[in-house]
Amino acid sequence: MIEEIRIRNLGVIADASLPLGAGFTAITGETGAGKTMVVTALGLLRGERAESATVRSGAEAAEVEGRWLLADEHAVGDLVDDAGGQIEEGELILVRSVSTEGRSRAIVGGRSTPVSVLAGLGDALVAVHGQAEQIRLRSAVAQREALDRFAGAAFAEELSNYQHAFRQWRADATQLTELTDARDARLREAEELRTSVAEIEALAPQVNEDVELATLAERLTNSESLRHATAVAHEALSSETDAVDVLGLVDAARRALDKVAPVDAVLADLAAEIADAGVRLADAAHALSSHLASLEGDGERDLDLIQGRRADLNTLMRKFGPTLNDVLTFAQQSSMRLLELDSDSDRIDDLHHRVAEQERIVTALALDLHAKRVAVAADLSNAVTAELAALAMPDAHLVVHVTAHEEPSLHGLDSVAFLLRPHPGAEPRPIAKGASGGELSRIMLALEVVVASADTVPTYVFDEVDAGVGGAAAIEIGRRLARLAQTAQVIVVTHLAQVAAFANNHLRVLKDTSGEVTLSSVVRLEGADREQEMARLLSGLSDSDSGLAHARELLELAATNR
Repeated sequence: MIEEIRIRNLGVIADASLPLGAGFTAITGETGAGKTMVVTALGLLRGERAESATVRSGAEAAEVEGRWLLADEHAVGDLVDDAGGQIEEGELILVRSVSTEGRSRAIVGGRSTPVSVLAGLGDALVAVHGQAEQIRLRSAVAQREALDRFAGAAFAEELSNYQHAFRQWRADATQLTELTDARDARLREAEELRTSVAEIEALAPQVNEDVELATLAERLTNSESLRHATAVAHEALSSETDAVDVLGLVDAARRALDKVAPVDAVLADLAAEIADAGVRLADAAHALSSHLASLEGDGERDLDLIQGRRADLNTLMRKFGPTLNDVLTFAQQSSMRLLELDSDSDRIDDLHHRVAEQERIVTALALDLHAKRVAVAADLSNAVTAELAALAMPDAHLVVHVTAHEEPSLHGLDSVAFLLRPHPGAEPRPIAKGASGGELSRIMLALEVVVASADTVPTYVFDEVDAGVGGAAAIEIGRRLARLAQTAQVIVVTHLAQVAAFANNHLRVLKDTSGEVTLSSVVRLEGADREQEMARLLSGLSDSDSGLAHARELLELAATNR
């Protein structure tokens, strides 16, 4: 339950604290005092859209902080853990702020989180009902959801299992349709890929082969210049004729120094260096001789073959490149794609069998859900009708009609319609057409009281659920809200004393217009203060003797009839 809500700079509320606690809390106040800001604050904590226009004039941002006491931490524990927040000794703090620029920020259990996390927590912690919910109750979707909630946890689990099976069936059926429809196109794609891969495999290119062939072609193109330069260099180092060569001169220098080396250490060292130089020059001369021999082996025919191979590789690169590595990558990816495409027939056959079996399972589950909904619909109809009788609609009868369709949807085969028969003998009509605003308020309250017995939400918030009713009907609404508060926390924004009288916690939103800007605050009412507020609600006069007497009488009635 919500222990306390703190509101800062929201609408006309500058800074207010709402002590809530267990049971039934009634929130009253004059028109324009800011009662709806309480519901707006709860909406922010539930992850609803934040409007910058709600920020109080002159403030930079509005902030709402809610403190929850959790009887069962497991209900929201996973959501809080996923958000990185903490629940400390059963207490959860939620904070939401919105700036005048429209920026919104959410904090869950001390950790900043996306606003969407608040939405998930809000659905588990609070159910809000206002004029918008009354409008929504007119829709078939809301009516089906109400019936499913009344069906209880076991039905919810069955529905979840069905929806999982339905989603898998539809996903596989969609894939089967796509594969079947695209079979011809995929066959053409496979044939094209097969031809391309065969062309590449026939040539069998190697990594960086184009670069190596370019280097070799360059060498063959300049082979004559290379042979001449190599021969000249070799002849200069080691002549095979009588010409003077470098090796001969170096050897002569070494021999001349060797003769005097024993008597001159400097010349001895120089002789050794010259000897080393001679060895290195001899190695170079040998390498030049070997390279000259290899150049003599290169011929015109080798160049023609290499240029032809390069032309073939360039053709592949133009088709599948632009680089040779791109060609090799294309070949690898195409081979993998061919394996996938070639397995289409087997996949289609497997999917046919799988989809047929899934359809059988989905249909069976949907029929089971239908049977359960039909049975539960009768119970819901009887229970709500009994509640309506106590809410000054003694002749009204709610009919919950469940219709099965041929094609299953995510929620089963069924469409659900709430019909209202206002009196015996009348034809039941959809509540969207046959119920007034006051009747719709009572139907919604009756539904919540009945559904709460099977699907308890920790906190219910009603925003002027009593709109359009008064007198005895208003008293019965108050009594029903008090009854609902025996199993859940109930917070009601109301303008009726008959409803507020049944609350065990009464808060009033006070409007202060003494300054340039209207400001509101919240106070808890007890004793004489509460009697005066009740008198104001009844007669518009808080100090009227007859109004105060009526207020006391109403409070006594509520105390003995909760």
